[in-house]
Amino acid sequence: MTDFKRRDFIRLSSVAALPLLSPGLMGLATTTVNTSKDSEAVYFINDGIFYKPTDFLAQLQEINRQSPIERDIYGEGATMEKLLQKFIEITGKEAAVYLPSGTLANQLAISQLCGTNTKACVQETSHVYRDEGDAAQTLFNKRLIPLAAGKHYFTLEELQESIRYHQEAEAFAAGVGAISIETPVRRCDGQAFPLAEIKRISAWCKQQGYKLHLDGARLHMATAFTDSSIEAYAECFDSVYMCLYKYLGATGGAVLCGDKAFIDQMHHLIKIHGGCIFTNWTNAAMALHHLNTIDEVMGQIKAKSKALFTLMAKLKDLEILPLVDGTNLFNVKLGKGIDPQKLNARLRAQHNIIFGQPKADGFVKIKVNPTLLRRDNQQIYDSFKEAIAFAKV
Repeated sequence: MTDFKRRDFIRLSSVAALPLLSPGLMGLATTTVNTSKDSEAVYFINDGIFYKPTDFLAQLQEINRQSPIERDIYGEGATMEKLLQKFIEITGKEAAVYLPSGTLANQLAISQLCGTNTKACVQETSHVYRDEGDAAQTLFNKRLIPLAAGKHYFTLEELQESIRYHQEAEAFAAGVGAISIETPVRRCDGQAFPLAEIKRISAWCKQQGYKLHLDGARLHMATAFTDSSIEAYAECFDSVYMCLYKYLGATGGAVLCGDKAFIDQMHHLIKIHGGCIFTNWTNAAMALHHLNTIDEVMGQIKAKSKALFTLMAKLKDLEILPLVDGTNLFNVKLGKGIDPQKLNARLRAQHNIIFGQPKADGFVKIKVNPTLLRRDNQQIYDSFKEAIAFAKV
């Protein structure tokens, strides 16, 4: 398994990355200046639309023209309240709160769900375990117990065995209070934790009194590619975090949902951990705009990508491979006679398509997202056909 770093898009999507290519390669790539707009580009490296500043401001102006944006105060009221109500609606939870980051949402949720218990079970590959700076241990005095090393999910039986082991094999009792599940899993190429297994785990945890938290940063893709719904996942958990920038176009922010008593505790905790931001209307307005149509858009992406990949199967030097429990990320195998740098540069310079470079396992990791809807499938196919012919060595 390779680690597809979420920040790769910053390096790859920046026009400033082009000069990093050798002058000789740049000369081969194009003889003209690409004047295409970023708002017209097709990105195969992002989870959603990552607006450049000019495009973000233009979109915000259009949103404001359609329905005037109102300024919130410390994450409450106005347009933010509409956003939170929308999350309550789609998750089926009683309440929701805005936080500046997913890390803070995950950590506060797990800490509160654990209560006085000091342990929480997590995927070894999860963001909570691998990418949040050991916050659970250093700030919240919670010990994370990793399960399923290198895998995108653990089974109920694996969870039961881990809990039994830690109950019986340690000298002093310090119980497990919560279980955190991430789906899809970024470190496992966007593979989804099977919903059927989540339901088994949830039913058992409710019987035993363990609390469940869902890191749903990429949950919109899980629902689209597993033919499910946000509520179907959320009903298995006591708390649900969802990201505002991965699919919803915001510049940052997160929403945490749960029952009212749980969410009521969050306002004070957010404040004392430095997460209480004076006003957040830009993120609220942008996220709400996209959230209102996200299910329809995700359905279109899924259908369009399926048709596109069928069409691109005609290309002999490019093979697109799905993953087990996969969502919007696919492996692409390039023919041996293709120079990946030349292909990447040609697609960007001549066709305004942002592709990627092979990872350690030899595959180019591509993601389908709303930018795919900007271009006709035949045009995308023709662009790849031309670029592949150019990149042959």
